[in-house]
Amino acid sequence: MSTHPSGSAKPDPAAQLSPHDPDWWRGAVIYEIYPRSFQDSNGDGIGDLRGITDRLGYVADLGVDAIWLAPFFMSPQKDFGYDISDYCNIDPAYGTLADFDALMAEAHRLGLKVMIDQVLSHSSDRHPWFVESRSSRDNPKADWYVWSDPQPDGSPPNNWLSVFGGSSWQWDSRRRQYYLHNFLTEQPDLNFHNEETVGALLDTVKFWLDRGVDGFRLDTTNFYFHDTALRSNPPDPAVPDNKRIEAYNWQDHRYDKNRPETPGFLRRLRALLDLYPGSATVGEIGHGPRSLDLMAEYTGGGDKLNMAYTFDFLGAAFSADHFRSHIARFEEVAVDGWPCWAFSNHDVVRHVSRWRSHAADDLGFAKLTAALLLSLRGSICLYQGEELGLHEAELAYQDLVDPYGLRLWPEFKGRDGCRTPMVWDYGSSTGGFTGGRPWLPVSAAHLGRAVNAQDTDAGSILNYYRRLLRFRSEHPALVKGDISFLGNASPEPGEVFAFVRRYQGSEILCAFNLSGEPATFRNGGEDIRLAGHGVHIGGFV
Repeated sequence: MSTHPSGSAKPDPAAQLSPHDPDWWRGAVIYEIYPRSFQDSNGDGIGDLRGITDRLGYVADLGVDAIWLAPFFMSPQKDFGYDISDYCNIDPAYGTLADFDALMAEAHRLGLKVMIDQVLSHSSDRHPWFVESRSSRDNPKADWYVWSDPQPDGSPPNNWLSVFGGSSWQWDSRRRQYYLHNFLTEQPDLNFHNEETVGALLDTVKFWLDRGVDGFRLDTTNFYFHDTALRSNPPDPAVPDNKRIEAYNWQDHRYDKNRPETPGFLRRLRALLDLYPGSATVGEIGHGPRSLDLMAEYTGGGDKLNMAYTFDFLGAAFSADHFRSHIARFEEVAVDGWPCWAFSNHDVVRHVSRWRSHAADDLGFAKLTAALLLSLRGSICLYQGEELGLHEAELAYQDLVDPYGLRLWPEFKGRDGCRTPMVWDYGSSTGGFTGGRPWLPVSAAHLGRAVNAQDTDAGSILNYYRRLLRFRSEHPALVKGDISFLGNASPEPGEVFAFVRRYQGSEILCAFNLSGEPATFRNGGEDIRLAGHGVHIGGFV
């Protein structure tokens, strides 16, 4: 690859990455599909596996490397699939194992890797393991979940709180004990201190590896273990006012998660995956002040997670200093770790809306954020509809189904606004998602950005993503290269975030004006003019 003085680069086919690279995940772009909202194939209003299979050609055409499927396992759907009652079967709402095998075959035919969600920290209270565990204190699975006696006054064992509100302990009258649930009461926590529990969970992972999956997104990775002494969490003296809406944020969660035993389990998990060459993991690390350090710890050493993501770029902060400081912190503490960055997913407000105060033109802003994300060192997760520039859907209270939002309304509206159905056809009131009544309303404001409204428009955000993804794949410096930050030398008011990506002697200069004001970035003796929300990626047009 040749490098030009301005930092632009032309692709050199000899330097491009092999599709058979066992480290395919390093720098991969992973497209998250929320099955319930992607495509309905049978008119019941719920997306399904056959619908996903029918749309895989669109995903492959984007230029991504892999898909991540949110849970489709057997579930009572109290948390829409994150409460699993059978780890090795498909919920009928989504299809059958045969439908999953057909999806896998089509994805692989199209050159897409398939990663699936593994929710190991907790199950549904309908899971046979929990049904047996709660039946008595001396049954074979009595210790497969986290049980504890009450305090002398009948109150919970300690002050631990649920992410979804209230105590994380639920009284069970049959055992006359409390069980731990970090999320809904219908999601009891599995006991990772029990060897039989861990063995059974690893068997479920093996089930899917044997079926040919290429990897896993691991839900709530830092929640696996708890303090066996059940010590109460101390208060967090540094919690900002804007986080006090949820009592959960008032605690320093040193005893109910982030425990030192977690890396040991991750090593066992990695040893299993290493038996299946080319398989990979991406772990979710719940937000908190230690998240970047945990990401470094969990991905370092080459014997735990392949990569992980935090919520550092999934929140409200948006500035050059925020991006620079967090990436620099990870680079500092993770000598051999690997990050996976995302701006949107199924758990947070879509980033175009979350950062809207920074943008007058939301499509121009969407292009800026796309270019920034796809230029970062690390692997990348895109969330369905992100490539269409979709904003958060506005829903009425009566349309909400997310238990999180229903509990905290109106201060927090939950996650339904980012989970509304994908829009394929602007001429259909349901966006081409279903022939029936969708499980969540299709946003009328989204229809104008449907796939068929953008597909042939060369200037659309959809085609901008396609060009960006093609450019990234053609330049190994953007996929696997290192990163060096440059200062903002602009005499104008714009806020420039700039860095250089380097790989095997080639380099690409990347500069992003995060403000709406014009800026001039000085690179050595060359001035690079950036319009408001302007982008410069050497060689990209």
